[in-house]
Amino acid sequence: MHSERVASRSAEQRDSRESRNGTPQLDSVSLAIIEQLQEDGRRPYAAIGKAVGLSEAAVRQRVQKLLDQGVMQIVAVTDPLTVGFRRQAMVGVNVDGDLDPVADGLSAMPEVEYVVMTAGSFDILAEIVCEDDDHLLDVINKRIRALPGVRSTESFVYLKLKKQTYMWGTR
Repeated sequence: MHSERVASRSAEQRDSRESRNGTPQLDSVSLAIIEQLQEDGRRPYAAIGKAVGLSEAAVRQRVQKLLDQGVMQIVAVTDPLTVGFRRQAMVGVNVDGDLDPVADGLSAMPEVEYVVMTAGSFDILAEIVCEDDDHLLDVINKRIRALPGVRSTESFVYLKLKKQTYMWGTR
């Protein structure tokens, strides 16, 4: 038991290092835990522990630390259509000046699920999930275009979702 605590403690210390830019540096065990949870977010800690060579308690601690550090989230992913959201769109946004205030404004909107600053034809891409076309029009026309700094938008309405996965692993 003592050796398991020592091994767990030393593994936790290895896992807790941060890179120079402040992001956590993950060891191979933490990466393996993430992969296990990407396959099945409800996988028991004991099963994960068996797969990665740690005790259930050590896995529980690692998972909590990964959650606390913002490395990962464990969430239920739904099909928007089945829960009443019949319209999705990607909106390209061009901005005059600083991108951060516009990205922050988009991020604060509950309909906006994804915001990324880009290089290319658009300064920002935002994925929007709405109940219907009227809701989407309201979000784009009255809220996104009203943000200070927004020069233009271009909408790409989703006709059919062919693939949605979060299984890219940890490579």
